[in-house]
Amino acid sequence: MEESDERAAIRDTVREFAAEEIRPVAREADETQSFPEDIWDGLADLDLTGLTVPEEYGGYDADPLTAAIVNEEVAYGALAVATALSVHSLATSCIAEFGSDEQRERWLPEMAEGRPVGAFALSEPHAGSNPAEMSTVARREGDEYVINGEKQWITNGQRAGVYILFAKTDRDDPDSVTQFLVPGDVDSLTVGEKEDKLGLRASDTTSLTFDDVRVPAENRLTEEGQGLSAAFHILTGGRIAIAAQSVGLAQAALDEALAYSQEREQFGDPIAEIQSIRHKLAEMATRTKAARLLTRHAARARHETDGTGALEASMAKYFASETAMFVTNEAVQIHGGYGYVTEGEVERLYRDAKITEIYEGTTEIQKTVIARELLE
Repeated sequence: MEESDERAAIRDTVREFAAEEIRPVAREADETQSFPEDIWDGLADLDLTGLTVPEEYGGYDADPLTAAIVNEEVAYGALAVATALSVHSLATSCIAEFGSDEQRERWLPEMAEGRPVGAFALSEPHAGSNPAEMSTVARREGDEYVINGEKQWITNGQRAGVYILFAKTDRDDPDSVTQFLVPGDVDSLTVGEKEDKLGLRASDTTSLTFDDVRVPAENRLTEEGQGLSAAFHILTGGRIAIAAQSVGLAQAALDEALAYSQEREQFGDPIAEIQSIRHKLAEMATRTKAARLLTRHAARARHETDGTGALEASMAKYFASETAMFVTNEAVQIHGGYGYVTEGEVERLYRDAKITEIYEGTTEIQKTVIARELLE
């Protein structure tokens, strides 16, 4: 799975869209904490909102390497947009892989066109890194499930028209986690206010409260008790997406630092002539390239192992997210005082980078997965 002519064409198309359409609105979207819906429509026009939707349902059906390339380039424009896209893709992946023919026909064609937006509801206020401790319950009553509980840190929370929900069918049984499809317009579902975050401010992150929410039994996506394994399987692909986004973010910061270092003069010469600056740029570029290669290796491994590759995915997510944090930090340092104010790009890139070490499995969780895979 090399970068073929087709993948190169996709990369160039998305890169152009990111540079010409996403980057110019990224700062305003961050300042106003509003998602750029026109950009979402543009992604739909490029068929990217159907990235993980099978072709028979109108989707792009991208392989893991192509998906990684797309995520990197969109994140180069704005991480908030890339995150919204990757979470939407998690939702479509769940429906495509675990849904019935009827569920696929009902939801995937419209989601491939961008609406409804998808969300992935796994995390809870007191069960972040250990979803087996979740307290949300879906109780079977005849031909329905009655859902009660709360979810937190839901990307696309306010924008979503469909939620992929994980809930226990038995409150006291951690092995009863099951996956459900919940339409956004169901009664008794309350979407919380947007979280006021350090970074990723254009992306709406909310809580969800289920108060006797009723869904038909046919909205169950997995057999009872198989939801957690399904979530982990899907999140392996999600971690590769976050790794790719981290690379795109790092590349954006590196490019900003390269340009600034050649324009900014001190003591009569561009600061790019200063050895310490040149060493920073060298390390930033090397780490970014290494993260890209590791991420693409993980994408190939997932394809070649028929959808597994947990070791490679966690390695890529761990290394690439730390690279994004390192490179954006160095970019701020190279910009000096100008890197600390909101007029430039690198301040926002630095704030955005931190979340890559947290969501879809913290750095510590990735290390735990890596060690487990090695020792097994």
